[in-house]
Amino acid sequence: MTEQEPMPSGLSREWQAFWLAVGFLTRVPMPVKVDYSQALMNQCSVYFPLVGLLLGAVYAALYSVLAMVWSPLVCVLLVLAFHLWITGAFHEDGLADCADALGGGYTVARRLAIMKDSRIGTYGTVALIVALGLKVALLVEASPVWLALLLGPAISRLAPLCLMRSLPYVTDPDTSKSKPVAEGFSGQRLLAAAASVLLLAVLFQVMVPALLAVALVVLVWGAMLKKSLGGYTGDALGASVILSELVFLLLL
Repeated sequence: MTEQEPMPSGLSREWQAFWLAVGFLTRVPMPVKVDYSQALMNQCSVYFPLVGLLLGAVYAALYSVLAMVWSPLVCVLLVLAFHLWITGAFHEDGLADCADALGGGYTVARRLAIMKDSRIGTYGTVALIVALGLKVALLVEASPVWLALLLGPAISRLAPLCLMRSLPYVTDPDTSKSKPVAEGFSGQRLLAAAASVLLLAVLFQVMVPALLAVALVVLVWGAMLKKSLGGYTGDALGASVILSELVFLLLL
């Protein structure tokens, strides 16, 4: 889109922002034409929890169908495999990169350099194994499983939005996928996203685990990022989603 072209407005702009959020967080192709701009990328962040809820609905439905044939463990593993495929392991990659960087780097510059390295190290491998194994164990023990699958992806996607408002952005802006969101994420859209998650938590009566999961990750993970990096990176935001979902499942 050139500078001379008019920007979409109102409902049309929000519709494009929603599909941009879908395209940003998943492999799902966008069925509408999106007039991409940094401003629209900033705007799409409010829909991250909604995209998470839609993913959760698909996971819950898939689990319910698979449960007619296989055991809960097999069903959870199949749903997890589908999740990794449909999201491109987007957030898991961030967790692995953060584990390698924070575990193997001794300076801020070195940690940021490790995060940019596409190779996975020992810390990242261990972090992924523990995170995925714990997630499977918690989902198998959840009652009901479909509810945990439905709510976890939505609630956990509020954490990165909170981090974007509370910490500075510290990475190479020319190579980061999260740069457009990071540079203009508004407080009003954070409040809208938080309100939607709050409504979801009230509706399904999971207020305490939902609020605690987001608050604990934002406070504890945020403090670690501030101390180790001086702020957050795109990988750190992805890791916060994984951590928030695990804490939510533990509390649930």
